[in-house]
Amino acid sequence: MELVRKRLIHLHRCRGVTRKTIRKFIRYDPTLKSIYTLTSTQVSQFFSLPHKNAALFHSDLRSRELKTQLKNDLNLYKVITVVDENYPFVLKTIKDAPLVLYAIGDTELLTQNPILSVIGTRNPSREAKQKMEKYVLPLIQRNWVIVSGMATGIDSFAHQMALEHNGKTIAVLGSGFKHIYPKHNSALFRQIARNGLLLSEYSPNVPPERFYFPERNRIISGLSFGTLVIEATKKSGTLITVDQALDQGREVYAVPGSPLLKQTEGCHKMIQDGARLVQEADDILEDWDRIMPNWVI
Repeated sequence: MELVRKRLIHLHRCRGVTRKTIRKFIRYDPTLKSIYTLTSTQVSQFFSLPHKNAALFHSDLRSRELKTQLKNDLNLYKVITVVDENYPFVLKTIKDAPLVLYAIGDTELLTQNPILSVIGTRNPSREAKQKMEKYVLPLIQRNWVIVSGMATGIDSFAHQMALEHNGKTIAVLGSGFKHIYPKHNSALFRQIARNGLLLSEYSPNVPPERFYFPERNRIISGLSFGTLVIEATKKSGTLITVDQALDQGREVYAVPGSPLLKQTEGCHKMIQDGARLVQEADDILEDWDRIMPNWVI
């Protein structure tokens, strides 16, 4: 199994293929050994890849430079693959589960429960921190793990609140560890590395791209039994995570607010569409007590 995980990590680092293609590789040969014997033409034919992509993949698969870089990264970072025993079972239940996760920090947090994702707008209102003190702080004080995306605004508030109160937090990034985004969160990144957990499905040298952030959101919601939205505008990217949480069968909670604030419009729309209106932290606590006996660990 150790050889399989090493091959999976290697294939995951090669350009020209997607997670969907790598899953085809696994179905073709669960050991992944025979993939190394195929020509680029065979890779293109067997797995319906454009020849340009197959050629790029074939080249990377044999690149000494990539293998050296990979060896160095494996010495610097923890890596969890879908074939590992410590891979979070809850992630195996979601669509397009990440095949490889890079980690810095306390990976034991992935085995703890309950985990709640706390998300929201990058441009929070002046009331946002008060809302978090009312709804999130009581959960932190009960040893709940708070997961978010280390973005500006609500995400950063969630991580900082957990750290300031000796709580537990997981940040899922939309870039590799060598490209911290946003850059002004570098200090927060280091704090979470020391006292929490950083996760990314992107290799350490991968810079952020716009489409990576919606991708990583499926991991944020997938790790959690529920997602709490503190504030969101009507067209907020936060709502992508909400849609993914619903698709994954997770609970969704929304905090109401003044109808005069644009930062509450998205939350009110969510409540109209069936999200749970949260009035007290106890609303979430009671739901967890109800869900816990059937929650997969």
